[in-house]
Amino acid sequence: MKKVLFIMVFCSVLSLACVGAQNSASPADVEITFAFTRQSGSSSNQYAIWVEDSSGNFVKTLYATRYTANGGWERRPQSIPLWVSRSGLSTMARRDIDAITSATPRTGTQSYRWDGTGKNGNRLAAGEYRVFLEATLRGDYRVLYSASVTLGGGSGSTVEAQVRAEYFGSGTSERGMIDSVKVVYKR
Repeated sequence: MKKVLFIMVFCSVLSLACVGAQNSASPADVEITFAFTRQSGSSSNQYAIWVEDSSGNFVKTLYATRYTANGGWERRPQSIPLWVSRSGLSTMARRDIDAITSATPRTGTQSYRWDGTGKNGNRLAAGEYRVFLEATLRGDYRVLYSASVTLGGGSGSTVEAQVRAEYFGSGTSERGMIDSVKVVYKR
């Protein structure tokens, strides 16, 4: 009987410790949110979010739409071409592609988090990084949002980064696909 009681107490303590560890996990260092409105027709609705260091070296992909990542970039080279080039997608292993992709989401607010780690999962050094959101709006028309964030070395306060948008290509009517992009990070 003492053995059973000991095992029950041990399991209870262990489960409380696990719950406490989950609750004490630190929040994401960087959060990217935006309004996404699916567009009708082909050659649209593709996007990717990634991080680079201050020297322009690729750090990590946070998300990419499955169509482009699973070979759509070869059939439609205008589909998020900057991410395709910088991420090294053509040499990426299938399991690595699967880890960063999913189907194009439904219309609504999208939110992605970066925990300050590189593609190998190791925590990166404090410093300045750039977050990118590239979207193919229609055909060769696309937008690139970017924001600089500084991780570590600060007070732990939350800061909203200034987001810059650059449009490329010939279309102008598709600007409603992605809107209200915000990048918030902890110093």
